[in-house]
Amino acid sequence: MNDQGMRHRVTNIDRTLLRLGLLIPLWLFAGVALTALGYPGYSHLDQAMSQLGAAGAPTQGYSAWVNNFPLGVLFVLFALGVGRRFGGSRLALFSAALIALHGLASVATGYFSCDQGCVPAQPSTSQQLHNLAGLVMFLSLTLASAMWAFLGRRLLSSPGFGRFSGLCVILAVVTLAMMARAFAEGHGFGLYQRLNYAVSVIWVAGLAWVALRAESRSLMGEV
Repeated sequence: MNDQGMRHRVTNIDRTLLRLGLLIPLWLFAGVALTALGYPGYSHLDQAMSQLGAAGAPTQGYSAWVNNFPLGVLFVLFALGVGRRFGGSRLALFSAALIALHGLASVATGYFSCDQGCVPAQPSTSQQLHNLAGLVMFLSLTLASAMWAFLGRRLLSSPGFGRFSGLCVILAVVTLAMMARAFAEGHGFGLYQRLNYAVSVIWVAGLAWVALRAESRSLMGEV
């Protein structure tokens, strides 16, 4: 079945929801950069983004409100747009559910802040839930990306986006391994964490852009 048979008639609300995917990486980069200004001596190279909201951090009181919570809402709304746009495909709906799950996990990482330094010898319950939510964030968006490595051609008539999605999955796994190595070495964790998440949010923006572009081409073909 082609793309036209896999979706309902797209409305302005649907387009607005999809456009939120373009906003996600911009919000993330700006939010983290601005929040870090309130944390004297903070290192984007070595420190995790979660440390901005960690217990005892000078930015603990507002980090989640600038980053985790609004980003979570954006992910959920974008997922709704994806689900509405490709509602005829069960796989696409499942990918949308994974994106929404990622958004909910983002909210959870903000609500359950990590302990001071984020690497305590005896983690609190909040730290453990924070870590679990972080794992869900990685797995959900990486799996969603992997699905679109196959759905790109089928639903968007874009084998290029399918290849891009596959590349993002590979980069996500590679940068995760680099994060683990940096954590063991005690240097560079923040850099690789940012690269890892950048891959994921850029993929989200790519999905939003290609979906909107495909819809624009479809409308032009109907004129």
